[in-house]
Amino acid sequence: MNINFKLNLEQVYLGMDTAIPLGIIVNELVSNSFKHAFSSERGGEICINLHKNEICASENGNSAFRSCISGQGKECAGMNNFRYILEVSDNGKGIPGKINFENSNSLGLQLVNILVEQIDGCIELERNQGTKFTIWFNDVEI
Repeated sequence: MNINFKLNLEQVYLGMDTAIPLGIIVNELVSNSFKHAFSSERGGEICINLHKNEICASENGNSAFRSCISGQGKECAGMNNFRYILEVSDNGKGIPGKINFENSNSLGLQLVNILVEQIDGCIELERNQGTKFTIWFNDVEI
């Protein structure tokens, strides 16, 4: 199986209370892609993007999301309030629509959701042409 990685990582400085959960989140999502997204005869691509939210400082707009979890009761519709965006995607077969990632039996997806809440972020799942998780977050200050 031939899997290509496409990395688009802006240099950002994050505290340990944010960086460690993000590292575990990326590990879980990439592991899920390896395990479930691609068949043995067909390769694919996994993309990881990390960048500052360019519209964070501009006007606050609202967006509707298909599947979203927010930390500590925050509304993901206020995504412009977050400084950073992490995207982990693949062009594999995609997560089936019957799987609710917000209340999944998968230990890995449960961990991802808990860690997103821990960093007080928001997560969205898109299921077109593969799987794409987008996480909006700020650097956690304790």
